[in-house]
Amino acid sequence: MGPGRNELSRLAEELAGQWRGAYGQQLQVYSQHVREAIAGLRRDPRAKAVRQRRRALRRARLWTVTGVTTTTGAVVVETASAAPGLAGPALIGAAVISGFAAVTTGFRSWRLHREPLPEAPPVPVPLPHRNSQAREPMSRLAEAEDILRELLDQLTRAALVPPDAVVEARATGTEAASALRAVAARIQVVERAREHAPPVDRGHLTDSVRALRAQLDQGMDGYGALIAAAARALAASSVAEPRHDLTDATDRLAALALALRELSLG
Repeated sequence: MGPGRNELSRLAEELAGQWRGAYGQQLQVYSQHVREAIAGLRRDPRAKAVRQRRRALRRARLWTVTGVTTTTGAVVVETASAAPGLAGPALIGAAVISGFAAVTTGFRSWRLHREPLPEAPPVPVPLPHRNSQAREPMSRLAEAEDILRELLDQLTRAALVPPDAVVEARATGTEAASALRAVAARIQVVERAREHAPPVDRGHLTDSVRALRAQLDQGMDGYGALIAAAARALAASSVAEPRHDLTDATDRLAALALALRELSLG
């Protein structure tokens, strides 16, 4: 029996080792993806606002039910007994507290449901190859989009500029980001073509990549100017000047995005 047990133990260890080697790494990758997805949901301002709405609604319902229950209990005690003692006043006090809490939480739930939900974050776009000239601008663009979205959401909540100015800035930012990614895609195509081109043509293709990169940097500067204008509008105390600054930056970026789009199509 001893040798048999040793043989079974050895086979079990071998099977466990094979399982860890074959599936352990996949499980780690899967767990990492799950953690990243959960972290993304926690950072998502839209998902956070939805969770706040649900919590406020649950609390309002809970306090409403508690208030109705304690009020009913107080009425029953007062009606059924000529000398209720401490039970009646205690239930009345609980009913008052519950009613106040129900009104407070109900108002908070109503206010949260009236506020517009923040824009959902866009689907992450894969970055260009690490050695591509488009990699660094596209990495900055992804971060810049998050910053602009947060600034415009706060401008909407604070009502520091008219809603139409925010809507126009948001739409222009989205279109500019699309135009910038089109230029980045063009850079990557030229870079791949350069790898297979004859040596005599590679210098010309390298110059083309540099020119496209310069246009990409110019577009990123325009996108940054819109972010700066939105930040100034958020920090300002008056309304007239921030609106003019934000509208001006939006118009400049819209013109730049149109030029980049024509370049990509041309």
